Amino acid sequence: MTAPSFGRRLADAVAEHGPLCPGIDPHPELLEAWGLSVDADGLRRFCDICVEVFAGFAIVKPQVAFFEAYGSAGYSALEDTIASLRSAGTLVLADAKRGDIGSTMAAYAAAWCGESPLAADAVTASPYLGFGSLQPLFDNAAATGCGVFVLAATSNPEGAQVQRATVDGRTVAQSIVDAAATLNASSREPGSVGVVVGATLAEPPDVSTLGGPVLVPGVGAQGGRPDALRGFGGARPGQLLPAASREILRAGPDRTALKAAAEKMRDSVAYLA
Repeated sequence: MTAPSFGRRLADAVAEHGPLCPGIDPHPELLEAWGLSVDADGLRRFCDICVEVFAGFAIVKPQVAFFEAYGSAGYSALEDTIASLRSAGTLVLADAKRGDIGSTMAAYAAAWCGESPLAADAVTASPYLGFGSLQPLFDNAAATGCGVFVLAATSNPEGAQVQRATVDGRTVAQSIVDAAATLNASSREPGSVGVVVGATLAEPPDVSTLGGPVLVPGVGAQGGRPDALRGFGGARPGQLLPAASREILRAGPDRTALKAAAEKMRDSVAYLA
């Protein structure tokens, strides 16, 4: 019997636990604010608290860069964090933003969607070496039941130079959404190829025909308003996956306060499920 696709597992998890995707972003300033040492030991203690509090959510997004900063000890903490969340029945989205060509992209695919200890339920990827350059990742993800979230339109001002450029009447961002939609078109279940669209964008690309999930980072501290996501990009019910990190994490390290902040944010976007 074939295991459910990531798209199916995500849809089921969102239906049960709500659409919020809390982030685990162990920024040095947050470690200090939590009274933790800015080293691998502090990183592990930070993640242990987050895993305990976020285990009841549909999906959680560790920001890989903050683990890489500590070298092998950071990667070890990330491996344990991914394993602990998955053991608790929580989906894990590794925010790695990988993107390359040929055998290098295939190696990234093996790391994040293969048999590696780093393998998560889904991974973010950058298509800005060409959408087709991600094919090894799409192939590997399809074979292993992994999801891929492709950067389409980000909130940072610098991104507009490329993402909002127009080619053949479409923005580059829209062409990425449309290419992801093509990959999802053959799926009978909710698609496993999603896109990333920043929550603060006034004119997001049209995601109505994507057939997969839309990760919407930047809710809360970065200025994205939960109440502004209704109809965002023409999204359909259950399609948007708002992501929030600092807005929630600032409530730590007290577990009760952290859980309350996460649940408050989840309640604010519950109408999207």
